[in-house]
Amino acid sequence: MSPVTVGIAAILAGVGVYLVLQRTLTRIILGLVVLGNAANLLLIVAGGHPGRPPIVGRFDEANPPTDPLPQALALTAIVISFGITAFLLALAYRSWVLTRDDEVEDDLEDRRIARLGEQEMSRWWRRKP
Repeated sequence: MSPVTVGIAAILAGVGVYLVLQRTLTRIILGLVVLGNAANLLLIVAGGHPGRPPIVGRFDEANPPTDPLPQALALTAIVISFGITAFLLALAYRSWVLTRDDEVEDDLEDRRIARLGEQEMSRWWRRKP
């Protein structure tokens, strides 16, 4: 496991989180893609050093077989992230066609419920035991 590779995965995860927290749909989608790539990189790094193919040949202590599970998990994650990205791009395109805007708006109902929660908490804190 290379510390450089782990550092790159950490940077990718940080950039992905930063992009997901933005207000525009394209940045959110790009953030999810970068987070998926960081997770795939960590899965491959978790597999350890490359070795011999897991099925062919004989193995010994000096040349152990490669664990195929992290590679299979990474391939599965790539396929799932591709499907999710395609779906999110379709949603973003539909939002662009309807509103001609890429920014995610605040939900008025969420604001109302947050205001009610703040009022309830202020009443709760004013109560005397």
